[in-house]
Amino acid sequence: MSTPTTDQLPVVVVGAGPVGLAAAARLVERGLEPLVLEAGPTAGSAVREWSHVRLFSTWGEVVDPAAEKLLAPTGWVRPDAATYPTGGDWAEQYLQPLADELGERVRYGAQVTGVARVGRDRIVDAGRDEQPFTVHIRTADGREERITAHAVVDASGTWSGPAPLGANGLPALGEKTAADRISYRVPDLNDLAVRARYAGKRTAVVGSGASAFTALAYLADLAKGEGGTHAVWILRRGISTNTYGGGEADELPARGALGLRAKAAVESGHASAATGFRTEAVERDADGRVVLIADDGRRLDPVDEVIVLTGFRPDLSFLSEIRLGLDDRLQAPTALAPLIDPNVHSCGTVYPHGVKELSHPDQGVYLVGMKSYGRAPTFLAMTGYEQVRSIAAALAGDQEAAERVELTLPETGVCGGAGLFDDPEAAQSSEGGGCCAAPATLEIGIGAPASSGGC
Repeated sequence: MSTPTTDQLPVVVVGAGPVGLAAAARLVERGLEPLVLEAGPTAGSAVREWSHVRLFSTWGEVVDPAAEKLLAPTGWVRPDAATYPTGGDWAEQYLQPLADELGERVRYGAQVTGVARVGRDRIVDAGRDEQPFTVHIRTADGREERITAHAVVDASGTWSGPAPLGANGLPALGEKTAADRISYRVPDLNDLAVRARYAGKRTAVVGSGASAFTALAYLADLAKGEGGTHAVWILRRGISTNTYGGGEADELPARGALGLRAKAAVESGHASAATGFRTEAVERDADGRVVLIADDGRRLDPVDEVIVLTGFRPDLSFLSEIRLGLDDRLQAPTALAPLIDPNVHSCGTVYPHGVKELSHPDQGVYLVGMKSYGRAPTFLAMTGYEQVRSIAAALAGDQEAAERVELTLPETGVCGGAGLFDDPEAAQSSEGGGCCAAPATLEIGIGAPASSGGC
């Protein structure tokens, strides 16, 4: 039996979520053989954990064109493009049928524990580029396996790595011992046990993004029927015109409406805001309730529960033997980081990007989807679909398609980089308009010039 050449080896895709499955569909479209490794028991295992949350993107924006083409012969019909799926809808009505159609190309219960060049650790230069990849996995029954791959597309996301309560990026003092009162997920208030946890209770919600808006809106709705229910919104910065997102200026209307619902929760009295509050410690009072303490010594009144929604972090541990080029702040690919850095990126849009921005010193390995953003927020499924379209084209040797832009992203209607909000004067000057102009020419992919125009 002959040994397969590198080009005959599969492209391993880590994760059977929306972007991982889209990557597989794009590779099939290009005549390449994907092998999707999913740690969970089903497609979209992470998405199913927030099945109760409704997306702010429509069905028309969360179905990849190549995936839809692959599904068409099965009789699958995309739901109404103008409607908004929940996470559960997305998983059941799209992701699982897509994985089923990919068949044996998707393996469940296969957790990737390591990726390296065959016969080369991170240090070795000699012959490195000519070596394929070895992917180490652990199966659901505890067995270890090795898979040799032509390339690796890591779409494992960041769901398993929620950021902690502590404002310095580390757990607050006492955070771990108060774990029974702290959650890092948007609560499913349709679940009676979860509903009982928050009904009639005082709950701190920490965070300033879409997840925090969602939790505030859910708790405000609960408060209308359950007396004593109140949310305390913990903001590390002050409140400005940008705090609630883009509102009516957001080109994704449901995303804008989400921020307005959070604003309504505060204005109706169902939620109160504690601003400029950077949590340093967590204490328990005599009744077992939680007291949050800021780095300036302020102590909030006790709360019964805390919901921490401060973002997510990528798990890079299984890529320790791969040479990655990552920004030292965001843990995103170095060429992508300037486009998404919340410290300086003060417009509500991210220009489409592809293989060039996602490449690393070890050629043939790519972080895509949420994981490509590292610690940065505001990722859209459309962005991930464009990423894997470009990467599949590059792996197939279609340079022109890899560099071509096939996506226009909606703007949030928000200006003012997150870093500006710590500076009242800078935040004030950023209100009421955009500062970024679209570049006259924008290309993505290998060999494309860096885009210009911005802030």
